[in-house]
Amino acid sequence: MASSQPAVKTQVSGPIRPGDYLPFGQLFILGVQHTFTMFGATVLVPLLTGLSVSVALFTAGIGTWWFHLVTKRKVPIFLGSSFAFIAPVALVVKEMGIPAAQGGIIVAGLLYCVMAALVYFLGPKFMESLLPPVITGPIIMVIGLNLAPVAIGSASKNWLIALIVLAVVAYVNLYIKGFLRLLPVISGIVVGYVISLIAGIVNFQPIVEAKWFAMPDFTWPVFNAAAIGLIAPVAIATMVEHVGDVLAVGATVEQDFVKDPGLHRTLIGDGIGTSLAGIFGGPANTTYSENTGVLALTRVWKPEVMRIAACMAIFLSFIQKLGAAIRTIPEPVIGGISIVLFGMIASIGVRTVVENKVDFKQPRNLLISSVILVIGIGGAIIKIWGGIQFGGMGLAAILGIILNQILPREEAETK
Repeated sequence: MASSQPAVKTQVSGPIRPGDYLPFGQLFILGVQHTFTMFGATVLVPLLTGLSVSVALFTAGIGTWWFHLVTKRKVPIFLGSSFAFIAPVALVVKEMGIPAAQGGIIVAGLLYCVMAALVYFLGPKFMESLLPPVITGPIIMVIGLNLAPVAIGSASKNWLIALIVLAVVAYVNLYIKGFLRLLPVISGIVVGYVISLIAGIVNFQPIVEAKWFAMPDFTWPVFNAAAIGLIAPVAIATMVEHVGDVLAVGATVEQDFVKDPGLHRTLIGDGIGTSLAGIFGGPANTTYSENTGVLALTRVWKPEVMRIAACMAIFLSFIQKLGAAIRTIPEPVIGGISIVLFGMIASIGVRTVVENKVDFKQPRNLLISSVILVIGIGGAIIKIWGGIQFGGMGLAAILGIILNQILPREEAETK
């Protein structure tokens, strides 16, 4: 008993890794923190596409649990609603109905399994040669910087509250000792919520209107060729984003998940998680960068906290008043927190190129990184045959991979 207390203190002062001990009560609070982090984006996608919010929470939870089972419970990732599918899913829901959209989402998830098979047979060395640090570093930067407008848009609703929340997060993370230091997001939300109450900008109407208990609105999928043609091809771009997210998480927690448990497993976890969402009527899932930001901020790298967040998502899908209560958190509060979280992701990309000693004196490295950054952040879109289009980070990653293969390498780099 005397030996356990110092262990906890030591862990709080540094990274808390898988296998390190934390009492369940502390793990639960950390999991709730990740629930707050993922909630806004996860429910926004169904609101924009016409799908059910309660089903989206349910499928995010079961998708995350499936992902962790497939990846041997080693990868601290949360699967939430994917923004990449919003446009085609919204179109299909409007013109063909939710069941048709479900069929397209199921097929999109299965495409991940095809890619997983290719990765498995070609091996991790192939992926390492395909995605060296000169590509992965800028891609991780793009993930964070692409989310910057979302943070600024929310914070700009009330900059005073957003900056107070930002200050609280920074203060707790840098100066507070003990377990509270691991809860900068919750601390920022509590302080921001109280100030918002005083300012009179909290809307309690969603809580009043929500039921206490209700089954999620599950629906049965229909496989429509036109719907599949609109939705499934998006998976080609999101698979590239998946690789970037897995690399970002690996860089954050200082583990190589491409080797162990293997990129093929993370792809299967993400893909089947999306197909499960399609079966029940939820939006396609994706690895959540917001939660990666929390990993970087708190340095609690235990995958268990994500599984607790997944259980909370499933619970909230049935207890609608609790979900509605979380939705009452004002946008400036979320914006203040997001500034830190999204900036953390971009900073991890910078750290990746620094730690791997990418030589930017070489023109090829400058060219590759500059193309990835401008195409990824600038919102470029290329449309090809059959209405398929690539844009944002997916297009940036593809162009970076092509340039890395065709541009001549200097002798100093190949030594």
